[in-house]
Amino acid sequence: MPFSNKRNSRDDNSNRRRKSTSNYSQAKGRKFRSHDSSNDEKRGPNTGSGKSGEWQKDNNANSHRDNAFKRSGQQALYKSERRTPGNKPYDPSKKRRERTDIRTKQHTIGETEEDGLIRLNRYIANAGICSRRKADELIEAGVISVNGEVVTELGSKVDPAKDEVRYNGERLRREKMVYVLLNKPKDYITTTDDPQERRTVMQLVAKATRERIYPVGRLDRNTTGLLLLTNDGSLAEKLSHPRNNIAKIYNVELDKNLTQGDLNKIGFGLELEDGFVKPDAISYVQGASKREIGVQIHSGKNRIVRRIFEHLGYDVIRLDRVVYANLTKKDLPRGRWRYLEEKEIIQLKHFIR
Repeated sequence: MPFSNKRNSRDDNSNRRRKSTSNYSQAKGRKFRSHDSSNDEKRGPNTGSGKSGEWQKDNNANSHRDNAFKRSGQQALYKSERRTPGNKPYDPSKKRRERTDIRTKQHTIGETEEDGLIRLNRYIANAGICSRRKADELIEAGVISVNGEVVTELGSKVDPAKDEVRYNGERLRREKMVYVLLNKPKDYITTTDDPQERRTVMQLVAKATRERIYPVGRLDRNTTGLLLLTNDGSLAEKLSHPRNNIAKIYNVELDKNLTQGDLNKIGFGLELEDGFVKPDAISYVQGASKREIGVQIHSGKNRIVRRIFEHLGYDVIRLDRVVYANLTKKDLPRGRWRYLEEKEIIQLKHFIR
């Protein structure tokens, strides 16, 4: 039978391997010699001689040396020496020391934050004077003093509860953190100041606080929906950074019905002029026509939702952001704003951690 023939041939091969192993064990203790040079000469010009024969001898010698290390229990040592650049012995404690140093350094940073110290540029920004980058310029210019002494070193830290920080002789006080959620209407620009004197979202929240707040991200002039404004620079930076994948949900109304084929294309992702983009989810709005689409996306590229549909030949008639980082428009009419509740702030910070 074929199966029995294969099994017998496999047994014959195993017997030959065991025989070669026993021959080598019998030869143990004698000086190893590779194939006779006479055999190499008999093989003819096709198999080669000279350097190729020497290579064959070196290769056989290496393989038998590996077997010798296996038998003597020194295989791990030989492999580590062969693996290390420059044939240097492997030192496993070296990497362990590096990891220990990193953990120690991170722990030290954590202790500094727990002591209540913050960077000076952050303190200046929280006082509503300027951004952190501009604050670094003020520090280098020598117009910032801490407890009566001028500080020009970037990265300096202060204790907000004890240290006295002054800018051009005027004492700075840390602002109270304010979080305002706006349901933006059409025809408002998402900026703190517009040179063309168009209406901005800051006019809608002018009575919300005396603190210097600014919008997190942006919405187009004709895009409506949720917009967060705050003076918490750390939170704003985290919400804006692409690595945190902050989800946003939009309701889109098109000039014509979206075909199932184009819906699938968008779902699989499109190659736009500035790179590949793929929504987290896309579907028709239940109970509405196929002109109304729901899109969830975390990309922060400029006009990304509009450009997705324009790429396939559709015009966006209406674009409304209904969810931003788990915040919704519930009980918030168009053009109105409200403060975030304490539990919402905690959830928001925990959401992006």
